[in-house]
Formats: sequence, C-alpha cells, structure tokens
Amino acid sequence: MPEEIRHPDKEQNFQKNVEQSIRKKFHKQLFTPFAKAINRYQLLEEGDKVAVCISGGKDSMLMAKLFQELKRHDKFPFDLEFLVMDPGYSRPNRLKIEENAAMLGVPITVFETKIFDTVYDIEKSPCYLCARMRRGYLYNHARELGCNKIALGHHYDDVIETILMGMLYGAQVQTMMPKLHSTNFEGMELIRPMYLIREEDIIRWRDWHGLQFMQCACRFTEDIFSAREDGTSDSKRMETKQLIARMKQFNPHVESNIFNSVTNVNLSTVIAYKDKQGKKHSFLDEY
Repeated sequence: MPEEIRHPDKEQNFQKNVEQSIRKKFHKQLFTPFAKAINRYQLLEEGDKVAVCISGGKDSMLMAKLFQELKRHDKFPFDLEFLVMDPGYSRPNRLKIEENAAMLGVPITVFETKIFDTVYDIEKSPCYLCARMRRGYLYNHARELGCNKIALGHHYDDVIETILMGMLYGAQVQTMMPKLHSTNFEGMELIRPMYLIREEDIIRWRDWHGLQFMQCACRFTEDIFSAREDGTSDSKRMETKQLIARMKQFNPHVESNIFNSVTNVNLSTVIAYKDKQGKKHSFLDEY
C-alpha cells in the first residue's frame, strides 16, 4: 500500500492548532502543572541539555510539545534533543511515530536497538529487563549527544499507581521519584516533568485533536492482548488503575491521598525503614 502523501501546509496548520491549545484551552490542565513540577522539584537548570525521550505514546509526545512551549518562554537558556529509541518496532509502528512527530513539529532523532529480540524469549520479568535495557540505551545515547538529563513522560497517575502497586504487590512503601541521579552514568540525571499532570487531561488533549498514538508496541504485550477475548490486559498496573477508579467512587480524594501519603511519612510511626545506603532501621533501635 503506498504511503500517504504529506501536505506540509496542512501539517503546519495542525501544529499551530496543537500549540495554541496548550497555550489556551489546556493551559491550566497541562502547561501549568508541567511548569509547576519543574519549579517544585528543581528539574531544570540553566545550561541543561535534555534528551526528551519519546516512546511514541500520548504522554511522551505531549511532553515534547510542552518542552517546546517552555523553550518558547525563554526564561533561561537550556537545550533539547528529541530522542526516539527504536527497540525493534514493526514498520507500521515506526512510521506512526515518525508521522506524528512530523505532524506535531517535533524534530526527532531516532536510533535503533534490538531490545525486543533480546527479551522476547525470556519468561521471567521480560518487561522489567526491557525497561532496564531501554533506560541504559537512552542514557548512553543521550550522553553521546551531549545531554546531561533524560526526561521521561510518566504522569501523576503513573505515580499513584506505582505507590499502591508497591504496597499491594511488593510489600514496600516507595514512589516513582520526580528526579534521580543515574547510578551507572556519572553526571546524568533522569527527570519526570509531567509528574503533576493527570492522565485524563492528556487523553482530553489527545482526543480534542483526534490524535492517534501507539499504546504499546511490544510483541510480548501484543501476545497478552491477543490471548484475551475481551482484549484487556492482565498487568498488575491495569488492575491497580481499576482498583483506584473503584475506590474513587466512594472517596473522591483517594488519588490525592495516595500521592500525598509519601510526602507525609512520619518515621516515628514506622516499624522499620531503610536509609540511603540500604541499611534497615527498626523502631526497636530507639525504643
């Protein structure tokens, strides 16, 4: 089937409409919490060069546009690289990323790996291994481009789901941090500037413009979806997302309560905790 003919003028108008919506219609829901997270958690500094990591989904593509809008404000000098790692996408998925980037006016740099081939036959925790390998490749390529930070598109809902998943499935209290120093790539840092943005607002922005993004292009995930008659996923994250939605029916503040629970930790009421070095401390130590 021949590739669709590109219309530069049409793409340019579409891009302007998308950018206008971020400045006007969705400013309060998207750009305001984006800027708030950057300020609150000190995610950007003068002279930073950030690799904005684009997976092809709605979150990372929006993050790219928000960074472009922030750059337009020109509060202080920083540079951006819009980085796409191809871990082994099918041709239609690769084209979808490239077409969306062109339509949205995001100048992407693409590099290829064979991560999907590496993890496909691994039965135990393939998603965990895939995520670690992706992170390593992104850090390495970003550093080659002169970047000192990589930005990932995790949002508020990802954070609260991670907190609850850790408690229910991991027997631990922890969260997805807004920024982290890399332990394997000295001088590199990971930041999550969409930390305060709600997923429902990202979806509204996407649907307002009729945008279509990849969900997950992993062959392992595709096998899970095809194995279920109703097309739903068995993932623990989806179970947790559904659990939070049910709890919200009885308590409208449940999401913010989960989020704030990891900012209001009282160590005097915790039976045990681990310090930064991993050493465990018990309340009995000072009882």
